Amino acid sequence: MIFEIENIGLFLLILPFVAMLYASVGHGGASGYLALMALFSFAPELMKPTALLLNLFVAGIAFYHYHKSGFFNKKLFFSFALSSVPLAFAGSMLEIEAGLYKKILGVLLLFAILKMLHFFGNKNYKIKEIRLWQGLLLGSFIGFFAGLIGIGGGIILTPIIILFHWGNMKEAAAVSALFIWVNSAAGLLGHLSGGFEINIESFLLVIVAMIGGFIGSFYGSKRWNNSVLRYILAVVLVLASIKLILV
Repeated sequence: MIFEIENIGLFLLILPFVAMLYASVGHGGASGYLALMALFSFAPELMKPTALLLNLFVAGIAFYHYHKSGFFNKKLFFSFALSSVPLAFAGSMLEIEAGLYKKILGVLLLFAILKMLHFFGNKNYKIKEIRLWQGLLLGSFIGFFAGLIGIGGGIILTPIIILFHWGNMKEAAAVSALFIWVNSAAGLLGHLSGGFEINIESFLLVIVAMIGGFIGSFYGSKRWNNSVLRYILAVVLVLASIKLILV
């Protein structure tokens, strides 16, 4: 039972801050929730489904705010989502050791952070049109990997959109938010079809996370500019990278 976990009160205090940080850049926060749950010794069988459930609600709130503010690029979203959703479902049903993949992704994220912060130049760029085959190929890879480790995939998609100049920070946030939502739904359905049952206590965690998610996505979509969001995303990616490499 979730509320029998030691120091659950401290967990509930930290959870909304994690959600707020991730939601500000259009993410659901699954990589952060997984790290936090590992730190507080959650049962392994609870971690992935619970993170995906929290993702659904926090990413949904983030998408609402970014879409309402006019940053959603429908074509860019479908380029990735068409192939990612079925593979997220397939990946969620596999029980294999994903440690090596996580460490490789963690290292790649560090390079993405450096590029995104213009360590390699090219600060100003022109937005490019994505080709369908590019989106489908990357979407399938991200979706499968997301389902495998229990995330929505935004932590991979957002830096890819920025690195390939397919959108600015707020457009990437809007697309990633809905991308995370559909992949999280597919991944959670995979777990449910495998016999997992959602504990009622998990929805209490949802309420706590939604508070942080609402605050973060509101300010991210309406008050903070692309430069501010770029540095917040860098912090999020660093945390995710450390989690992937070390946990």
